[in-house]
Amino acid sequence: MTLVVVPVRYPLSRHSMATLSEAIRIADERDAELTVLHVDLYHDSHEVTRTDLKRAVQREFGVLPTARYVVRRGFLVEETILDEVAAEEADVVVIGAKQASRWRRTLQRLFSDPDVESYLREKLDATIITVDAERTARGDA
Repeated sequence: MTLVVVPVRYPLSRHSMATLSEAIRIADERDAELTVLHVDLYHDSHEVTRTDLKRAVQREFGVLPTARYVVRRGFLVEETILDEVAAEEADVVVIGAKQASRWRRTLQRLFSDPDVESYLREKLDATIITVDAERTARGDA
């Protein structure tokens, strides 16, 4: 079965809700399972639980029967997301435009001129869909 992974902030921000809404639409369209992922940073931990995340999502979107809720702890949001997506062998990753910008800045520290979508495609072998809360989603396969 197809797996869609969507990293979100907790509490859910307006951008996270737009990204999650698109991920839900894509999962429904593809008859896919959905993993809602939150990264709780070690150095700025809010001790978010899986139950907290699930309740917040269900409050906004109702019960999502094929959704799985995951909270991972890590030092770097981007690296933790990559690890989770790779471990789950996700087929589609739906990220917010703000998250893509953070990944771009992180990669710029490592490489002179990163192409975030190409990097993610190479590392993840997944379709990357970027959602801008102000615009429609655009996909990069």
